[in-house]
Amino acid sequence: MPALAQPVAAPSAPSAPTAAPPAEPEGYRLDAYRAPVPATLHGARVLDAAAAAELWRKGGAAFVDVLPRPPKPAGLPAGTLWRDQPHSTIPGAMWLPNVGFGALNAETESYFRAGLSAVTRGDVNAPLVIFCQRDCWMSWNAAKRALAYGYTDVSWFPTGVDGWGEAGLPLEAAQPRP
Repeated sequence: MPALAQPVAAPSAPSAPTAAPPAEPEGYRLDAYRAPVPATLHGARVLDAAAAAELWRKGGAAFVDVLPRPPKPAGLPAGTLWRDQPHSTIPGAMWLPNVGFGALNAETESYFRAGLSAVTRGDVNAPLVIFCQRDCWMSWNAAKRALAYGYTDVSWFPTGVDGWGEAGLPLEAAQPRP
């Protein structure tokens, strides 16, 4: 009886080298917000999905989503209805859109400060978890800014809602804080 041929695994192609994450800039990122982010944020803890989920399950940490809100397109005819795209976030998170840009106008900065104060009940020592999406500098900028405002327990969750969802964790519909 002839021997059965055994399947032979094809040699695997060498994987492409992964680029090292960029270094932390001294200031805020001012453009190209959807790009690889640093692995660190001086003064903050960096969380993966498991660590963020643990904080969320324990309660007590304020989760702040800083995904920007898409602007209403210019030039829409009068009377055109504009509906924001739906946004899902971590259950219980406060959505503070547009606060992660590198330069904030006075109104947006005031909005961010008020939102942080509301979510922490005015306690700068309360634990904060700031996030957006994977490869989004908005969360890095916002977490850095929270540190500059004097918040002492800031965590940055760089994979944000993308990493949360990929980990099989729940998401809920979000509305921005007025």
